[in-house]
Amino acid sequence: MKPIRLRADVLAGLTTSFALLPECIAFALVAHLNPLMGLYGAFIICTLTALFGGRPGMVSGAAGSMAVVIVALVVQHGVQYLLATVLLGGLIMMAFGLLRLGKLVRMVPHPVMLGFVNGLAIIIALAQLEHFKNGEDWLSGTPLYLMAGLVALTMAIVYILPRLTKAVPPALVAILGVGLLVYLFGLPTRTLGDMAHIAGGLPTFALPDIPWNLETLRIIAPYAILMALVGLLETLLTLNLTDEITETRGYPDRECVALGAANMVSGAFGGMGGCAMIGQTVINLSSGGRGRLSGVVAGGLILLFILFLSPLIERIPLAALVGVMFVVSQQTFAWASLRVVNKVPLNDVLVIIAVTTITVFTDLATAVLCGIIIAALNFAWQQARELYADEHLEADGSKLYRVHGTLFFASTTPFLNQFDPANDPARVTLDCRHLSFVDYSAIAALKTLRERYAKAGKHLQVFHLSERCKKLLKRAGVDHD
Repeated sequence: MKPIRLRADVLAGLTTSFALLPECIAFALVAHLNPLMGLYGAFIICTLTALFGGRPGMVSGAAGSMAVVIVALVVQHGVQYLLATVLLGGLIMMAFGLLRLGKLVRMVPHPVMLGFVNGLAIIIALAQLEHFKNGEDWLSGTPLYLMAGLVALTMAIVYILPRLTKAVPPALVAILGVGLLVYLFGLPTRTLGDMAHIAGGLPTFALPDIPWNLETLRIIAPYAILMALVGLLETLLTLNLTDEITETRGYPDRECVALGAANMVSGAFGGMGGCAMIGQTVINLSSGGRGRLSGVVAGGLILLFILFLSPLIERIPLAALVGVMFVVSQQTFAWASLRVVNKVPLNDVLVIIAVTTITVFTDLATAVLCGIIIAALNFAWQQARELYADEHLEADGSKLYRVHGTLFFASTTPFLNQFDPANDPARVTLDCRHLSFVDYSAIAALKTLRERYAKAGKHLQVFHLSERCKKLLKRAGVDHD
């Protein structure tokens, strides 16, 4: 590795590790867990996916989207059942990758991708507002002004420094600079230590202390499946985004296997489950992290913070981390999606808005699923509307129908409406040169058309079927001669 590349990855990893800390602690608290479980999960998942995953430069850790999924399980059954769920969820992720199902992410339309990015950007920004509270009450007076001023200073450094030099990551300079300012002047503002104390020892191996029986499987299986789906979705969509930013190609199946293995190790060593984290990935990439080393450094530093550096790390002002995350939110949001509102079909605009809104108010899996369904229904509707037929009376008195389009479940009614068995001549020819048969509904539609003409005492002859269409019809036992 070139020295310049090595240095960039190390600095990017250092910057990313600072951004991982408050997020992982906050997500652990959301799930009613010890903050160290979030940090152990971040260390294990970040390091292993960086070493063995299919997308260098992408950062994974204890993600909020997965923390929300398992809150009810922790409250009802306790931490040990959570660890078992993480193990099973990791196994499902591995199976997904080994079966080479990562390519299914190609089924996610671009408007859904834009909605996903915009929704997560809004979630990242809204999550920072919690740091402007003291318990349940919003900050006011001097504490609020100081917090807002330090956040603004952090953001200014991140935005302005790249215009002066690109030798060091601006987020790293902002965090260390604002931290030093607070320390030297003794400014009374909240620090990372006010969220939780992160000092601890090495994670230890221990299988979950639960009954290993079918009743336990019944309890954890629904949560494990949901956790795996959410984690895989967020990871694969973040992988796509990373591909676009770096203009390189990742390997989704390999990433799924590595993520699953990392989750299983995390569960076995007392850590939370996790997946790709879009905010920290953007920080890593914008700081120059492009190789595996950046993720390894970020994960390794989390462990060092826990073991040796907690007194120093706990002094980092939350305002500095909040400022960096606000910048990440702004950089993550796909502002181009606002500029194309009047340039793309209204249906695509509605998909973007729907996925963004559902992501913010529910969860990523629901949002992406709804987006795909909306986009698929729109596609089916458009394809159904594009089916049409030309008709000609031949010299011998017969009638020729030449149908154009795709015949599938949504277009069978428009297809059948093109014909007039009652008034057509005794001999009718259907030319399928420009018609594609897609599913069983298409076969059933052709069969129905034949029956209508036969009932009217007329003969329908079908020409120019593609080889694929002939095979479909033959398999279904439908005569096409």
